[in-house]
Amino acid sequence: MKHYRKELWFEVPGRRAFINITPDIEACLAQSGIKNGLLLCNAMHITASVFINDDESGLHHDYDVWLEKLAPHAPVEQYRHNVGEDNADAHMKRQIMGREVVVAVTDGQLDFGTWEQIFYGEFDGRRKKRVLVKIIGE
Repeated sequence: MKHYRKELWFEVPGRRAFINITPDIEACLAQSGIKNGLLLCNAMHITASVFINDDESGLHHDYDVWLEKLAPHAPVEQYRHNVGEDNADAHMKRQIMGREVVVAVTDGQLDFGTWEQIFYGEFDGRRKKRVLVKIIGE
């Protein structure tokens, strides 16, 4: 069995963002030479997420509003975690959106359903963070 590993780095200038990383993942798959197997993609930071959904700006806006209602950033004093930090809400947002995705690889392609894309979700940006891509198969 073959395997491939790569880290992708992102630096979001603001606190939150949703970035479609599907082209980056497809490039990794092409580099791997793996035609059939499994692809794991996960955020390597506890205030970021990797998830699959539709690439539609209205949905991304709705996610942002919904997550802020569930775990509002301010007032930062409401969280016990925020001692010298202000990112407790980002930890909770990541928990909701998830850490990783696993996608089947079939005939050298990501085996997606209609409209599915892979996203990096950032909830406490303003510094470099990484995403792991691991592909195993033949």
